[in-house]
Amino acid sequence: MMQIACEEALFGMENNDGGPFGAVIIRDDVIIASAHNEVLKTNDPTAHAEINAIRKASHILGRFDLSDCTLYTTCYPCPMCMGAIFWARIPTVYYASSMEDAAEGGFDDRHFYTMIRNPETSLNLHPIDPEKGKELFNKWLEKKDRVLY
Repeated sequence: MMQIACEEALFGMENNDGGPFGAVIIRDDVIIASAHNEVLKTNDPTAHAEINAIRKASHILGRFDLSDCTLYTTCYPCPMCMGAIFWARIPTVYYASSMEDAAEGGFDDRHFYTMIRNPETSLNLHPIDPEKGKELFNKWLEKKDRVLY
């Protein structure tokens, strides 16, 4: 599976779609989705290989819960991708390159992990109109057909 992830990464690099990243999602030893980084191709900073693979797998399976799947990725996931992996409930991730390898290759995500620990030191976060926000959650809780995720 890692070989397929690497082939995805090479394809993306050779076509200038994005950086050297590929991912594969499997279930019961069957490939559900494979993808590569498409940040440059789409001008979408969220178009990382893992995110693209999760989107494809969710579409193919018709569900957001991928808790019966496994992810293979060519690099240790960045914080955004790690968050998507958590939200998709993927329990097992195999990766090839380390965070240090990524940093040496020009993709240093370590500072993002540091920023996430205390976002107020890196972003100007300002609460505004909290009552409107609470109102939305109250309406959500009143919704009879809501689906929790």
